[in-house]
Amino acid sequence: MVSSEMPIILACEVVQYDLNWFMLNISRPIILASQSPRRQQLLQALGLTFEVKSKNVEEHFPEEMPTNEIPTFLAKKKAVAFEEEIQEELVIAADTIVVHNGSVLNKPKDRAEAVEMLQRLSGSVHEVITGVCLYTKAQQTAFSDLTYVTFKTLTTEEIYYYIDTYAPFDKAGSYGAQEWMGMVGVERIEGSYFNVMGLPVHRLYEHLKAYSQ
Repeated sequence: MVSSEMPIILACEVVQYDLNWFMLNISRPIILASQSPRRQQLLQALGLTFEVKSKNVEEHFPEEMPTNEIPTFLAKKKAVAFEEEIQEELVIAADTIVVHNGSVLNKPKDRAEAVEMLQRLSGSVHEVITGVCLYTKAQQTAFSDLTYVTFKTLTTEEIYYYIDTYAPFDKAGSYGAQEWMGMVGVERIEGSYFNVMGLPVHRLYEHLKAYSQ
């Protein structure tokens, strides 16, 4: 039996590591081809320095295209639009879609369509798919990520309040997970939360390592 008066010395190993090893060290200029404040925030959180540029790209896709291929198809279009004006730059482009019962919900055109979208999402599960394209003169990499989101049953008053207060007309599916609707309406998320925000950061980080020195 060990006496309570006997001093006890715990030995532990001190592990040293280079903090810079975990940081992305990309020397080439980076262009974020998106005006989304959420994507800008997430890239900044990764410790990246970048310039925000975007072009008016028609977000059209073939009608017969499988829904899981649409986001990467659109992300590629947004990235390749910079082909003629980049030299050493790395372009990061992304596109997010919401899929409900096989139907793609894009950004709502007006209040009526926003109301209709949220009524469809109410009390059900939908998919959020974000496609990302990394583009340089020498190579192109594209990937996507899928998240399942479960909404509670929304009241008409909750839908009206959210739309009239937050005006989610720039968001696929007519809602932002980081806003009021995400806080009170989302019951369950299976997959990456940041993917729902518009950028699967965990996947992007792994792909960007190929450009890091």
